[in-house]
Amino acid sequence: MAGPTRPAIYNDDGDQLMQEVQEQGDRLILVPDSLPSRTPSQTPRIRIMWGQHLLDDLVARRYRSFICAVNAQDNSRGIIAQLAAFLPTSQWDEKSITTYARHFEGASRKVRVLKYDMDCVEVLAVLRPSAKERFTLSDLSSAMRTAVEMLHGRLDRLPCASVSFLEARANVLVNDEGRTPSFEAVLKTMYEAGYTGDVYPSPALWRAAPTGVFARYPFAAALDSRRQGGF
Repeated sequence: MAGPTRPAIYNDDGDQLMQEVQEQGDRLILVPDSLPSRTPSQTPRIRIMWGQHLLDDLVARRYRSFICAVNAQDNSRGIIAQLAAFLPTSQWDEKSITTYARHFEGASRKVRVLKYDMDCVEVLAVLRPSAKERFTLSDLSSAMRTAVEMLHGRLDRLPCASVSFLEARANVLVNDEGRTPSFEAVLKTMYEAGYTGDVYPSPALWRAAPTGVFARYPFAAALDSRRQGGF
């Protein structure tokens, strides 16, 4: 007797055609961490927005707050300036964004979180101290704790999305060894700081296949079991 079959994903011959897609280009293998339950989980989690377009979602007003980086030199290639340009009611532009950040650049040796009110989206922008050449996981932890406090009790600022801070140009993120951290290390830092909003992976992570990826953090316990030699 044949086993149960799943519904087709695509119309016509789409399922077969998509099975023939070559190993080239951006590909993701999404691994469910558990099956859906009739009882909602009470564990707070970060939702990882694999395959979703951040700028499109922000302009479509799917979020009320957004966490990203800003610098005091040039934001012309940063998403904060792109967002300001595409929000019709925003009064910010690249020049004013950078000028505003410059006022705070030397004010503290600690990382700062600046607020940019772009009308429909409140941008919480992380500014690296000028004395530091690179942005560290410790800086990220401090910044996320501040951002979480800014969001606490403010339903008008939810839901919230954040960049992953990986592959940044001005605020290059490094770990304690001065190397690019893993995506898991970034998520762990954010989660331990109290953040449980959405995170958008950097573009390079869209080429994760054949490595399987989870859609939520904390990851499934099976991952740690495998790391410890289990199955």
